[in-house]
Amino acid sequence: MTPPLIVAHRGASAHLAEHTLAAYELAIEQGADGVECDVRLSRDGHLVCVHDRTVNRTSSGRGVVSELALARLTELDFGVEDEPGVLTFEALLGLVRDAGRPVTLFVETKHPVRYAGLVEAKLLATLSRFGLARPRHKAESPVLMMSFSARAVRRMHRHAPELPTVLLLNAIHPLRKDGSLPPWADLTGPGIHLLRADPGYVARARSRGHETYVWTVDDPADIALCQRLGVRWLATNSPVATRQRLAD
Repeated sequence: MTPPLIVAHRGASAHLAEHTLAAYELAIEQGADGVECDVRLSRDGHLVCVHDRTVNRTSSGRGVVSELALARLTELDFGVEDEPGVLTFEALLGLVRDAGRPVTLFVETKHPVRYAGLVEAKLLATLSRFGLARPRHKAESPVLMMSFSARAVRRMHRHAPELPTVLLLNAIHPLRKDGSLPPWADLTGPGIHLLRADPGYVARARSRGHETYVWTVDDPADIALCQRLGVRWLATNSPVATRQRLAD
């Protein structure tokens, strides 16, 4: 069985502050096959990499991301010395593009937000500027869009049908336990807790043509489970530790 491909969850966030350029640089140094980020819109319409609705937990400041302008977000300390402020999505794209080897980028749009579909519109516009919105084949795309919001994933598929999508899952709908997904979702994205409860789900999804992206996997027993089940993408906070576990 081919080992899962490793995705650095918010960068190598077990080692450095999440969603910082340093954390993503370290993830690439650690050999991550992909990196994952969450994106939100600032008050003045810039995509920034912040997981929470507010900056309270991850920065030296306080406030709702969507109420703060980029200039203010740039003034905050996000936990890495000498790194200027918030990480913009464009800066992360540049890092991945210049990595010197293929690194797949998984972009999660956060919902609900005050800007609703504008988040996906801005994401698509940014990907278009980098020439990444229209891959020749989904399997070759260096970027995948994902969300827990079915509406957001459907919206992205409608505007960029060539871009692969992941429907993230906190629970599996009873009608989807057979591994099927809506026609606008390409990969299934269950939390590891769902595979512990129903390990057969991965095989059923694959039989329906859907590979699996699993979040967030750090425990050795969970890593072994994902490998045994044939999970395609494994999101982890420590790429180097997870790689070692897969090699053992």
